[in-house]
Amino acid sequence: MRIYMQIPPTDERPPRFYHLHLQEDLIDGWTLLREWGSQGARGRLAREHYPDYESAEQAMLKVRDDQLRRGYRVVFMQAGNQG
Repeated sequence: MRIYMQIPPTDERPPRFYHLHLQEDLIDGWTLLREWGSQGARGRLAREHYPDYESAEQAMLKVRDDQLRRGYRVVFMQAGNQG
């Protein structure tokens, strides 16, 4: 599952992005990858491991909801298989 969000540019700031991606890992679990920053600049990356798809998906949706409250808008969303 992937979710890509953006905040439009303003006169003072370039557009900002937030990308969430769930990925099955090789050690029996799921990883939530979070990448964020300003368009055209180096972003930040965080990885969080979860024991199962359901808990990883819940964490992903919580981050999405938090970012929506901060002004981000979903630009792209792709559902995925839960393995």
